[in-house]
Amino acid sequence: MNHEKRTLEFHVLAVFFALFVLFLYGPLSAILILSFQGENGGLTFPLNGVSLHWFANLFERQAVGDFGGSFKRSLVLGVMVMVVTVVVSLLAGLAFRRKFRGATALFYLAVASLVVPSIIISLGIGVVFQQIGFRPAWYTSAFGAHLTWTLPFGVLIMFAVFNRFSPAYEEAARDLGASSWQTFAHVVLPMIAPSLIGVGLFGFTLSYDEFARTLMTSGTFNTLPLEIYGMTTNVTTPVLYALGTVTTVFSFLVILLTLGAILYVGRRRARV
Repeated sequence: MNHEKRTLEFHVLAVFFALFVLFLYGPLSAILILSFQGENGGLTFPLNGVSLHWFANLFERQAVGDFGGSFKRSLVLGVMVMVVTVVVSLLAGLAFRRKFRGATALFYLAVASLVVPSIIISLGIGVVFQQIGFRPAWYTSAFGAHLTWTLPFGVLIMFAVFNRFSPAYEEAARDLGASSWQTFAHVVLPMIAPSLIGVGLFGFTLSYDEFARTLMTSGTFNTLPLEIYGMTTNVTTPVLYALGTVTTVFSFLVILLTLGAILYVGRRRARV
């Protein structure tokens, strides 16, 4: 009886998981297929031939806007946000390992932006920049707006990491004569490196596809999410699907590279 019950539960969970995967990747597969629509094809099935025409047309600025420029801006902005998120989150995690006055208030202040609507933060930062005489731009005001989104997550992750980190490793290194810097560089940093890589990936992906906090802060030039939104209002060809395919493949490549980096660090640490 118990065996039959477990079997039934397994099948129910399997069906639920299959429906979830279908709901998650079904639209992506439709976009992927339609991006190879023939030159005379439209936005819906059936396919009118198969070609790479819309991928080539994607990089023609007069046809779909400044896709190349918006992609470069989002890439550079994502890397900037990633670096700052990793550094600040690491420093915050190290600082909060020691109790100090005002730590609780500082913690809630750091994560407060998570409960504020993103569009309000975007509007507020854009207004402040205009009031102080600075023109909003993707590398200044949008950069700051993205950090209000990525830093709280990075800090929370590092808090969890250091909460489980045993100080015994550091004490052993100091007993062997290592300085504070040597202990950090050769003991602490290698042990938390996979978590830092994860924080970096998290910061990059949150920035790369952020729309609401970029809307009022990007200035004259669009980032990729804003460019895609603009395309949905004036593009009526499968080139939009080609853009979706390219950006999805790029996102998966970033994830695979990150996983590769984590595995490399883990194997290198195991050898040591």
